[in-house]
Amino acid sequence: MTQKPSPQDEPSLTLAREVLETESRAILGLIPQLDARFPAAVEMLFGCAGRVVLSGMGKSGIIARKLAATLSSTGTAAYFLHPAEAIHGDLGVVRDDDIVIALSHSGETEELVRLVESIRRTGARLIVITGEDQSTLAQAADIALSCHVSEEACPLNLAPTASTTAALALGDALAMALSQRKGFRQENFANLHPGGRLGKKLMRVESLMHGGDLIPRVSPSTSVADVIHEMSSKRLGVTSVVDEHDRLVGIVTDGDLRRHLTSGVNLLERRAADIMTKDPVAISTKVLAVEALQQMEQRKITSLVVVDNERRVVGVVHLHDLLRTRMV
Repeated sequence: MTQKPSPQDEPSLTLAREVLETESRAILGLIPQLDARFPAAVEMLFGCAGRVVLSGMGKSGIIARKLAATLSSTGTAAYFLHPAEAIHGDLGVVRDDDIVIALSHSGETEELVRLVESIRRTGARLIVITGEDQSTLAQAADIALSCHVSEEACPLNLAPTASTTAALALGDALAMALSQRKGFRQENFANLHPGGRLGKKLMRVESLMHGGDLIPRVSPSTSVADVIHEMSSKRLGVTSVVDEHDRLVGIVTDGDLRRHLTSGVNLLERRAADIMTKDPVAISTKVLAVEALQQMEQRKITSLVVVDNERRVVGVVHLHDLLRTRMV
């Protein structure tokens, strides 16, 4: 909820608006700077047989660490190498099939400049993200990506603000383009993010479903009395109906029982085949839990049968199982 500012708040708010506007302009200013070097960098990274090494000093180093994390989380093996530590022994981790991405707004950062010759000796290739195309680092790079900003958001035009924001945005653009080039998919993302709230959203149905002896299961010829017993004992409000090969042919829900109770027929004289919903919606074990939840909400149902590629029943997932993960 927004709060009405007092008069003494106005100077801070005015400066905050100016900072955000300046940094917004810095990011938008990157768009006309994009040229053939950007897709060339994507292709170089796509073909990397080793790892991607991010490096930078000071604020640029912080941005480099973040970009290393973004690349790692989207399917590219990446890590951060501190340039000062690199020239004091840590350079040994860089191999000839690696690619180094160096971030320096000035392109003249001493520690990175000193690092270039050593990088060249290893045989690794170099991509530089810099605000100065004619800088030492830009000239030494295999590919230099322009990240020039006209001003910092700092009132003194000194503290790295707009320049680091622009470098971060350009790095994100590079990571996302590379991810797309690799065909990185939602299921790949799920495999790399098993923990936290994000991990819960990306859990697969197979980790939540009721399987084995917990699966409610009857045949088409099963009496309704036994159908009710199976549903009551498994406590999922539903039972699958399977053929002799355990393939799903139908489903009976609490709602099916209620509808037939009001139809005027003697329900206990019926069989599962008489009251089941034929060819029901089912999902595979690899479906994400959040997708299963969306299907339940759209269809206004509380359970989904889980099947394999041959449509054999391997589990049942209930709405309560999904809600217990607190994914929403």
